[in-house]
Amino acid sequence: MPRWVIETAARSLVGDNFPMTTARFNSRETIEQQQQTQLRALLEALSANRFYSARLKAAGVTPDVSLSEFQSRMPFTFKQEIADDQRRHPPYGTNLSYPLDRYTRFCQTSGTSGSPLHWLDTPESWSWMLNCWAQVFQAAAIGPQDKLFFAFSFAPFLGFWTAFEAAVKLGVLSIPGGGLSSAARLGMIRENATTVLCCTPTYALHLAEVAKEEGFDLSSTKVSKIIVAGEPGGSIPNIRMRIEALWKEARVIDHHGMTETGPVSYECPVMSDVLHILESDFIAEVIDPQSGQGIGPGQTGELVLTNLGRLGSPVLRYRTSDLVKRPESAPCACGSYEMALQGGILGRTDDMVTVRGVNLYPGAVEEIVRACQGVGEYRVLFAKRRELAEVALEVEPSADCQDPSTLGERLSKMLGMAFTLRISVSVVPAGSLPRFEMKAKRWVKL
Repeated sequence: MPRWVIETAARSLVGDNFPMTTARFNSRETIEQQQQTQLRALLEALSANRFYSARLKAAGVTPDVSLSEFQSRMPFTFKQEIADDQRRHPPYGTNLSYPLDRYTRFCQTSGTSGSPLHWLDTPESWSWMLNCWAQVFQAAAIGPQDKLFFAFSFAPFLGFWTAFEAAVKLGVLSIPGGGLSSAARLGMIRENATTVLCCTPTYALHLAEVAKEEGFDLSSTKVSKIIVAGEPGGSIPNIRMRIEALWKEARVIDHHGMTETGPVSYECPVMSDVLHILESDFIAEVIDPQSGQGIGPGQTGELVLTNLGRLGSPVLRYRTSDLVKRPESAPCACGSYEMALQGGILGRTDDMVTVRGVNLYPGAVEEIVRACQGVGEYRVLFAKRRELAEVALEVEPSADCQDPSTLGERLSKMLGMAFTLRISVSVVPAGSLPRFEMKAKRWVKL
């Protein structure tokens, strides 16, 4: 059994009005039994859902379908289909299982790849997502003894609101950091003796940079854990080690989710580079992005998700575009039989660029950049001229860079060794590249 599953303590934290559905499975068979029960309830709720009801009927998917039949019969759901549906039926589309007056929550995607998607949730669906976040926090051994600082501006992005409310439900003192400068946030973190910081990996690095500029000693804070989400990085060793070194050995804890799906995974308590899918709440598949067929253990493919408890506005077999490695076997070293993603989220299918026959993913490039001593911030310039793609980097030297004059050459050699590809690197003045609080946008297509 996973060491973080301590039923009595967990239930005392959550309370009677916040029921737990944490996976406590001793085999894959018991996981699938739980999924089968929840899938039936989900499919029964979709009879009035205009987006899915016709699809289910055409695919011959009924509430009594088996898991294997569901996965073989039910077609994938693509983000573009949801976007097209919302464009035809503004503003919320037809993926609504109940009358509009049942919905009390509005969120939207960041819109980094097209127009933002709008998402509505009923109180019941919202509570299901809070329960998912509760499992993430419990896996990280976070409870009433902690003080959690959310270094986000609380815009209409689902992850911030669900994480904050779940922490409150768990009895954790939760401190919002919206509308503040980075320097002011650092002051609040120290003043309130914050023990847990919640932000993106990029912003954790940026806060450390601001601390150095302001003469703020991060060792004067009580931060012992940093929960990161919103972009790949928390499971990338070089990024994790860099954050932990800057934050005086505070432990980095990875997590991922999406507005379309809700909170999806928690970091393994034993293996820091493994994310476990919350399979008590999701049906997860890993497929070949091109063929759509399942792949073998150890291979890299696209994560496909069906969220089982978000009855008001679910997604069925949703193509997330997230690249992951399919697990070799179960159980994990921690004892969990839930899907274990080695390396977490490796990248996205829509982020890959091909340069002279070499596939480059942002996460892989960032791992090399963060391994190079003396890099502060960076930007990747991607251009395609006459069918010939080229990539170049701009980097800023960090404040502790020993020899800025050799930084570009050193990083170029490291990139060349990693990808067998010549990538030019230009060193630009410190402070000249953009900083990010939300998802970083370091890849610029010219």
